[in-house]
Amino acid sequence: MDLRPAVVARPIDTARPGWALLGIASVTLGVATAHLVAAVTDPSRSPLVAVGSLVIDLAPTPVKEAAVAWFGTADKPLLLGGLALVILVLAVVCGVLARRRPVLGAALAAVLGLVAAGAALTRPGAGAVDALPGLVGALVAGGSLVVVARRLQPTPTAPIATTESSAPDTAPAEGVSGAATGRPDAPRLRRRTVLAASLGVLASAVVVGGLGELIGRRRSDVEGLRAGVRLPSPVDPARPLPADVEVGVPGITPFRVANADFYRVDTALTVPAIDPSTWQLVVGGLVRSPFTLSYSELLAMPMIERDLTLTCVSNEVGGPYAGNAVWLGVPLRDLLARAGVDPAAEQLLSRSADGWSASTPIAAVADGRDAIVAVAMNGEPLPAEHGFPARMVVPGLYGFVSATKWLVSIEATTYAAEQAYWTRRGWATDAPVRTMARIEVPRPLATVAAGRVAVGGVCWAQHRGIDGVEVQVDDGPWRTAKLGGVPSDDTWRQWSFVWADATPGRHTIRARATDATGATQPEDRRTPFPSGATGWHDTVVTVS
Repeated sequence: MDLRPAVVARPIDTARPGWALLGIASVTLGVATAHLVAAVTDPSRSPLVAVGSLVIDLAPTPVKEAAVAWFGTADKPLLLGGLALVILVLAVVCGVLARRRPVLGAALAAVLGLVAAGAALTRPGAGAVDALPGLVGALVAGGSLVVVARRLQPTPTAPIATTESSAPDTAPAEGVSGAATGRPDAPRLRRRTVLAASLGVLASAVVVGGLGELIGRRRSDVEGLRAGVRLPSPVDPARPLPADVEVGVPGITPFRVANADFYRVDTALTVPAIDPSTWQLVVGGLVRSPFTLSYSELLAMPMIERDLTLTCVSNEVGGPYAGNAVWLGVPLRDLLARAGVDPAAEQLLSRSADGWSASTPIAAVADGRDAIVAVAMNGEPLPAEHGFPARMVVPGLYGFVSATKWLVSIEATTYAAEQAYWTRRGWATDAPVRTMARIEVPRPLATVAAGRVAVGGVCWAQHRGIDGVEVQVDDGPWRTAKLGGVPSDDTWRQWSFVWADATPGRHTIRARATDATGATQPEDRRTPFPSGATGWHDTVVTVS
């Protein structure tokens, strides 16, 4: 019988999945705590939003254009989702590092919060308090990870000696674990311990994050604030719509687009929640008499109501980023007259509550068009997504130089002195809307019956007006379409055409518009950068 002692070492902790979960839980707790602090101080300074906004600012123009073209209005959720995925991966790395080196893993977790704090400080108008959510989140993420990781570190133990005869037959005493006897169930106990600790931290994160969300929602109850607004009656109501404003073709976008369906393109990752009781509009710059208006003072001013069509410069040929609504607001010329603009001023630099800016040519505002500071859209206070409590609307110009949402200031200045958000990124300074006809019926790649086929859509050339739309099938002659009525040249028009002899097969339908100056929409396709897309819109259909 071999009486030499056998040596069984206590198993080393191999619960890497549990440590990865601990990293995720600790970083999530840090993010949740930062979210709670932001909810108390300023919900718009939430770390994820601050980092996402910085990414948007740093992204090259081609990347931004590609994001809008590929993902449309889903670009912002996708960006936030991508950031969350990056944080998740880094959190796993933090947990795995903490298994052997708790301080190193905690330091990486803290760095994530410090990056968020730094991003918050880059936002326009940011102060020291804006870095607080990220700093607190860094402390909580790193602190929770290092404390829990150290408590879970395995304690070194001496080898346990047994004899060959006694090892297989000796059972552990009651209450003694396999770790104490050297049995192989110790790793499972360690995994359970790490998992339990991770789930505890994660549960704390859920509670803290839920509290932050509750506080943030209460502080950001824009719908409740909108419900309390009493809109004034316009001194100059909108003109009645012509009886033929709708051409009667099912599938064409309504002349007035419902607020819920109106396109939205902006750089705001989260919609600013502004209390109208504290909102102010500052008008200054190169003016004789700068002034500040409260929301109640703005509502007390004489207002006009107009149907006006907005178009985004990011709109591709035939794209969806155009819409018409009836707006209520104060004429911009009244505000400028009160301020007394210096003749040296060339632009109105308008800023939003989130720091975005637009440069509107003063010449365009001074030529008599119905440029307004709007407070209502389609008969109700501006929706939060469209600029509540006030925004600019200047007909005839693309939105990036005319349609500032969540408006807080208007500064008369020169182009040499100040550049707006998109101007600094290479976009045009003077951006009149280009003439465009969009085919909406039939839909692309639709199958239609032979014979008479209804064709139609909308067209626009704001502040110039549309004189005609022509339709071409395949390489046939251009034929004149029927135009719907309009209240002014500052809106789009519906158009329709009867394709009377549609024959079976695959066909291409094209449309082009001519504005009131006699200029026809050019054939050559150009991308939106830097001053708007051009080209004929076409669609392919199958006739059966």
